[in-house]
Amino acid sequence: MHRMFGTDGVRGIANKELTSGLAYNLGRAGAYVLTEGAHKPKILVGMDTRISKDMLESALVSGILSVGAQALCVGIIPTPAIAYLTRKYGADAGVVISASHNPVEYNGIKFFNSKGYKLSDELEDRIQNVIESDFEEVPLPTACKIGRKIEESCEAIRDYIDFAKSTIDVDLSGLKVALDCANGASYITSVRAFEELGAEVSIINAEPDGTNINKNCGSTHPEGLMQYVVENGCDFGLAFDGDADRCLAVDEKGNLINGDFIMGIIGKYLKDQGKLDRNVVVVTVMSNLGLDIGLKKENIKTVKTKVGDRYVLEEMIKEGYKLGGEQSGHIIMLDHNTTGDGLITALQISAIVKKSGKKLSSLASMMKEFPQVLVNAKVPNDKKDIYLNDSEIASEIKKLEKTLDGSGRVLIRPSGTEPLVRVMLEGEVQSELNSMAQNLAGLIEKKANL
Repeated sequence: MHRMFGTDGVRGIANKELTSGLAYNLGRAGAYVLTEGAHKPKILVGMDTRISKDMLESALVSGILSVGAQALCVGIIPTPAIAYLTRKYGADAGVVISASHNPVEYNGIKFFNSKGYKLSDELEDRIQNVIESDFEEVPLPTACKIGRKIEESCEAIRDYIDFAKSTIDVDLSGLKVALDCANGASYITSVRAFEELGAEVSIINAEPDGTNINKNCGSTHPEGLMQYVVENGCDFGLAFDGDADRCLAVDEKGNLINGDFIMGIIGKYLKDQGKLDRNVVVVTVMSNLGLDIGLKKENIKTVKTKVGDRYVLEEMIKEGYKLGGEQSGHIIMLDHNTTGDGLITALQISAIVKKSGKKLSSLASMMKEFPQVLVNAKVPNDKKDIYLNDSEIASEIKKLEKTLDGSGRVLIRPSGTEPLVRVMLEGEVQSELNSMAQNLAGLIEKKANL
């Protein structure tokens, strides 16, 4: 059987790939693996706003209760809130029903351990093995030993908002901020936090109906927010994704401030305050070269990982770094939370704007974004490493690297899910990059399909 867990839990089209039966099995197996040895195991359960949430929550909770664990259901709430509240409430694990930035037809189930971290591959494999063994030796308690479901959404939302607000030491009065909640899990928490901190808040896409999550809105479609900020004279805008673990910003001119700029702004601020551990920011290989150059000017080093916030987090934990993230807006600040947290990111950016007295566009000018071109080469799955082994392709890559030396780079990345090799070039002249990338992708595709 193929590996059930992807880079961010189990995900698929709800009621087709992610069925109620699978949700029940994940609840039962996850509760068993993650609460072994717990006297009265307690698992926190939250979800985003998509229509399939109730169906999957019912099944997941049934599985949890079937092994004698208690399910503390906190309703619609951001993913990072579950990471925090699992620790605060002393739960043995946390689970979120969400497909993050994906369209409404998708949903997902992702687990956190008792410390609020996403699970290791080893723990995920153990959960899958329990399911594949048909729950051999997994107990089915009866009578009073069956688990209970407890609902505590109001208290959980209040606790998370208070926590998020506590991560900054300034109020936001005098700032006019636009929030795009993606019709997702942040539509209560983010709005209340900003209002309680004194900001003048304008809100869009905060009316979830179960079917409109991420639909032409939020961090994956920030165009509406970019227009709204300019038309309404806002100081800046902030866009979340469906489960609010991502945040992107929009400056007062309507320019998108992506995760690279956000890491640059926060990294520089923390360094100036003497709070950036070893003056390092952890990024992925897809972060823009402009971020490297901008941070280098501030005497800040970058450490690079594979694409995926879980790999950023692994590197941060291993080496003790405190700031990292992705271009997509997953920003991890380990001094505050154990996962990407859109609301905390939004509040940090807002606090820096307030304290500095500068416009967001001015803060973002600490880096210049280099043009990037991405071209896919269609290759057989068994030929994805041809760019490493073919002398003609290797020679062409070296030639391009020499041409771009100091002002660009070549990145080849095989797809983990499709028969593709992704060719990414970065440099100063867009038209030249287009030609180079197309030619290199064409060469890889030609040689791989001989």
